[in-house]
Amino acid sequence: MTRKLAASTLDKFRGKLEDERQRLSDLLAVHAREREEARLSETSSERIPDPTTAEGGSMAFEYEKELSVDQNLEDLLAKVNRALVRMDEGGYGICEVCGEAIPFERLDVLPHATMCVTDAARAR
Repeated sequence: MTRKLAASTLDKFRGKLEDERQRLSDLLAVHAREREEARLSETSSERIPDPTTAEGGSMAFEYEKELSVDQNLEDLLAKVNRALVRMDEGGYGICEVCGEAIPFERLDVLPHATMCVTDAARAR
């Protein structure tokens, strides 16, 4: 059984989603700026450390970790944008898979959710 969310509820979730979109975009911009500053401040020998040394391995690990964090931020940002598109299209709060209403409690915790708990678990 599907239900239509009240306009005030949609406005509340839109505000949460837009705030989250801004926060994620800001974090990605900060990370990109920090990586560029680090790249420009390193000497050429530091930029390409020997991966067989402890320092080189540590630097490679930190770089991979930073890229992983950014990928997670980008994935979450895509989910937030998808939820906003669904809101604009009139499908927000409805599971993309089964067409049933996503419980309010789920949307309150994860406003970017586009699937009910059951279908989200199956998608993993």
